Amino acid sequence: MFSKIRSLIFKLDPETAHDLAIKALKFNLVYQNKIKNNKLIQTEIFGKTIPNPIGIAAGFDKDAEVYNPLFKLGFGFVEVGTVTPVNQYGNPKPRIFRLEEDMALINRLGFNNSGSEKVRSRIISNSPKGLFGINIGPNKDTNNRLDDYLIGFRKFYDLADYLTINISSPNTENLRSFHNQDELNELLSLIEKEKKILKTKVPITVKISPDIEDKNINIISDLLLKHGVEAVIISNTTDKNRENLSNINKLEKGGLSGKPLEKRSNELINKFYKILKNKIKIIGVGGVDSGQSAYQKIINGASLVQLYTGMIYQGPSIATKISEELINILDKEGVKNISNIVGSKN
Repeated sequence: MFSKIRSLIFKLDPETAHDLAIKALKFNLVYQNKIKNNKLIQTEIFGKTIPNPIGIAAGFDKDAEVYNPLFKLGFGFVEVGTVTPVNQYGNPKPRIFRLEEDMALINRLGFNNSGSEKVRSRIISNSPKGLFGINIGPNKDTNNRLDDYLIGFRKFYDLADYLTINISSPNTENLRSFHNQDELNELLSLIEKEKKILKTKVPITVKISPDIEDKNINIISDLLLKHGVEAVIISNTTDKNRENLSNINKLEKGGLSGKPLEKRSNELINKFYKILKNKIKIIGVGGVDSGQSAYQKIINGASLVQLYTGMIYQGPSIATKISEELINILDKEGVKNISNIVGSKN
């Protein structure tokens, strides 16, 4: 069905098409796929077992409106957000651009969302039916970004299976400065302290940039280990890697996602895995659109993967498709469970 109407959808402005997709999911107008219950791809994370390691990345369901319909599409876990303390419009439109020849998107949305209070009440009124993450970040015009992260933490720690600290969007000015040793150490120290104050064990993940220098990998890894972070998401969108793109939209400012990010993401996953081993889980993002692309992330060191752009190009059945392809790959290789091949490329 999607392949037949994709050309019509792609005639629409990307943000309009996205809003229509959210409405279609909200009103159950999208065909629901049966989750594949196969032991080959069952995955454990944060002390829970999920049916498959395929997740939807933050950015699709920014306002936590359709996470349960997304579970019904076959995703093993769903991450909503990025949510900021108070609502904000984000950057001026147009702010999403398709690069069809490159199987990519560029966005400069800028954390547009309804704010933490509205999102919290929405989640309370509609309990998530699967492993559920909430991605938090600071407001653009805030006076204190550290406080904004703490506000988000306090607002959502009791509603999420895990909370993601987003320090890596290229569309919020100077946000990536949190990759610096002193700033990241201060942020994670405050989060760790807040966990103790609230007496919560909610797992923390940190979403990092693909544009970090290799020399920072050890520094970031050491801080993640020091502060007991449970998982790292590798990676967010890139504001580099434009050289080999074909579509004219490559000139647009913003974060690039999709297939052009795949190689860099896999390289970073591999480098982090060599340091972190199994002490911290890795969630791999960037160019996942098939069983083979998910498999490559996993053998490089990711325990789970997330996607967003892949669904834009392939439609709502992508999670089921990837699950089926992964099952076939593992079956042919005689692997008993997908966890056995995590990092096996090393």
